[in-house]
Amino acid sequence: MDAENTLIMTLESGPVTIKLRPDLAPGHVERIKELAREGFYDGVVFHRVIPGFMAQGGDPTGTGSGGSKKPNLTAEFSKEPHVRGVCSMARTNQPNTANSQFFICFDDAKFLDGQYTVWGEVTEGMDLVDGLPKGEPPRAPGKIVSMKVAADA
Repeated sequence: MDAENTLIMTLESGPVTIKLRPDLAPGHVERIKELAREGFYDGVVFHRVIPGFMAQGGDPTGTGSGGSKKPNLTAEFSKEPHVRGVCSMARTNQPNTANSQFFICFDDAKFLDGQYTVWGEVTEGMDLVDGLPKGEPPRAPGKIVSMKVAADA
């Protein structure tokens, strides 16, 4: 395990390990690590959880329209497929608007390939992601208790 490129996202139900992919999206991986190290994601909810599709979080307002105070990122699209466990950045309909929001795929979502930036993949704890409360937004959304770079944990 490359501890500098591994995230430990602790949900209320337990830890989820995410392997970061700087080979695919170096700028996005750097942003995720920077925000994690600042404690940005701690306490943030998954505001959009669609069964068979994905769980989206990373908005401090919990509404789906917020982000960090940092500038938006330039898209780093790749041919990496959006399949179960893949972590990718959310954005508006404009390509270069990813900021802090991300989603984790529950199932294949290959229609997103080449249009959203893949930055990681869940290697352990996907069953905990599956267990997040569903809804847009969920009545009682699941939250990230903490998100840390494994090298710092």
